[in-house]
Amino acid sequence: MKNCILFSIFLTIFPFVFTVSAKQEKYTKHTVAKGETINMIAQKYKVTPYDIYSLNPDSQNGIQQNSVLLIPTSASVVVINSSQNAPLNNNTDSHLVQPKETLYSISKQYGVTIDALKTANGDLLNNGLKIGLNIKIPTSGSLQNVAVSKPEVTKKVIAPVVSNPALVKATPKGETTYHIIEHKETKFGISKKYGMTISELERLNPQIVSEFPIGFKLVVSGNAINQAVIETATRGSTVTSDSEIAKKSNVTKPPVEKLTAEKTSTKKYLEEYIVKPKETNTTIANDYGISEKELISLNPELKKGIKLGMILWVPKGQRKEPVKKEQGNLIKTINTNARKQLALLLPFNITKIESDTLNSTKAQLKKDKFLNLTLDYYSGALMAIDSAKVLGMNVDIKILDSQETKNSSNVATLVQQNNLQTMDAIIGPFYQSNVEKLAELLVQTKTPVISPLSKEVGKKYANLYQSMPSADFLRSSIFDFMKAKKSNIIAVVDTKKGSVKQYIQEMQTNVRIAGLSEKGTFVADSLKVLFQKDKLNYVVLASESTGMILATTNAMLAAQKDYQVQLVILEQNDTFDFEEISLTRLTKLKLLYPSLSRPNETEEANQFDAKYKKINKIIPNQYAIRGFDVTFDTLLRLSQDKTFEETIQISPSEQIENKFDYVQNATYGYTNNGIYILYYDTDLTIKEAL
Repeated sequence: MKNCILFSIFLTIFPFVFTVSAKQEKYTKHTVAKGETINMIAQKYKVTPYDIYSLNPDSQNGIQQNSVLLIPTSASVVVINSSQNAPLNNNTDSHLVQPKETLYSISKQYGVTIDALKTANGDLLNNGLKIGLNIKIPTSGSLQNVAVSKPEVTKKVIAPVVSNPALVKATPKGETTYHIIEHKETKFGISKKYGMTISELERLNPQIVSEFPIGFKLVVSGNAINQAVIETATRGSTVTSDSEIAKKSNVTKPPVEKLTAEKTSTKKYLEEYIVKPKETNTTIANDYGISEKELISLNPELKKGIKLGMILWVPKGQRKEPVKKEQGNLIKTINTNARKQLALLLPFNITKIESDTLNSTKAQLKKDKFLNLTLDYYSGALMAIDSAKVLGMNVDIKILDSQETKNSSNVATLVQQNNLQTMDAIIGPFYQSNVEKLAELLVQTKTPVISPLSKEVGKKYANLYQSMPSADFLRSSIFDFMKAKKSNIIAVVDTKKGSVKQYIQEMQTNVRIAGLSEKGTFVADSLKVLFQKDKLNYVVLASESTGMILATTNAMLAAQKDYQVQLVILEQNDTFDFEEISLTRLTKLKLLYPSLSRPNETEEANQFDAKYKKINKIIPNQYAIRGFDVTFDTLLRLSQDKTFEETIQISPSEQIENKFDYVQNATYGYTNNGIYILYYDTDLTIKEAL
């Protein structure tokens, strides 16, 4: 009945894929004729070149005859006149704005002032100059008394080059200036064009820190840099840093138009959020329905750690109202009046067993570890069903064979033959791809589908409940725990653990990594020099090498006389069970780790073990206990006055060894954030860290 070896294989399934529902824009198709240009096509359909570039990114590198372009039915920018040279009135002509043109260059081209251009176009230029916009050009007759301005040149001033004086004049408070990234443009070129630093540009547009997509709409100014401020800042000095100029110009942070360039096509603005006591990257990300990685992308400074009072960018209006969750006793609020229906889809694969004429059922049980895992889980589920009967729960239960492998199942047939859309909840199948398929088939009826064993996170559906906390959440939670202790965190990472090192370097930049020798072996001195006497020193050890584990723990034990040290691992590591690594060594260093389950020595847990052993002639393993916990938690939630989803939102629960604290992922389903931070105590027991 012990099937631990198969567990890691069983959970190795499809990679993470995140889909975002987006409103699809209506468009028409246009076949490029000989000699046509983007500007000509834009004029024909009364849209802007930017609109065409947005739907056809490759067109920015040129278009070919007979190629097909998608043309939006409505332009993102109002076109005043589709003819470049047609007069708009007796005193004005029009000009179609071309790439890289500025108000300054246009004013010089027509011999008019920038102020005259702004006056002639009214509110049209409030949001800056846009490619494809037809603007009014005042005739010389209307400006006969207006002198053409010339840019002033300050000698011996090394300051940011501003090629567009119109954009560095003070913009009315609250207005925002934008710039659309064009082919071959760089952060350096754009930042210099608008008189700002690259850091300032990235601060206003956090999503370009790691990417710089053509056609993306950048915020380049809220209160634009005032030329007089630049001159004052630089007068009398040959060198003035970009940061000093930006600081003196009092540039404010305007809202950013998009959350990420690739994540959504709908407009989502950002707002500031002040970090409160005990908040972590994870809790804030969950509150706003985004991932921790997305939160850090918006706020790169979080890589150095989160601090009380920090001001962060978060999606505006996206914060979910915190629902007060209280660890209640669902048993005390059971409602036996309404009859509910629950289905369990378990991979018995009976057809496969019956078709195997070479091996007896007994022989198959001996060698089929996946079948043994299923039977262990099933035995625990039967215990939960029996407990429900004792408590008088009014639930009809169907147990069906999902006949599944990693790449196939019969869930579609089961839905049709058993009318599963009428169920109040369904547990299973086991494989992530199959449970996702079931959720997809039942998403319209909002039937809750609970994934019982998979740690993977795949396609999300509003009715899908991942009962196993993800590996990413486990990892981030242990770092959040250590940071909350105001500790010094050091990592010793084996060369074979490249993904762990990359994660720490990208997501936990406040963690210092100890150096290894040229051969990749542990060096005691490289660890010792990173210890701090005034703090608890956590040492995160990522290695499956017995030699590296022994060398690292030896160095930590030796340092205990001078420093506070504690050993940490990020996931279960079977190497620590080897005889060479004694339990005493681990208890002295109070080994700390995140866990999906807890050891439970309560009277209720002991009674469960005794009853299970009486029925099955063996002590329950982790899969049997998991089968009980998931099934019993589901039965309890179905037996309440509230709906299943309502109980999920307000009532976390703990069963024999597992915690169920579901958190909604924006509008796409739920994940279980119920985990434990455990440590080896000196009395040789495992306890929950506080």
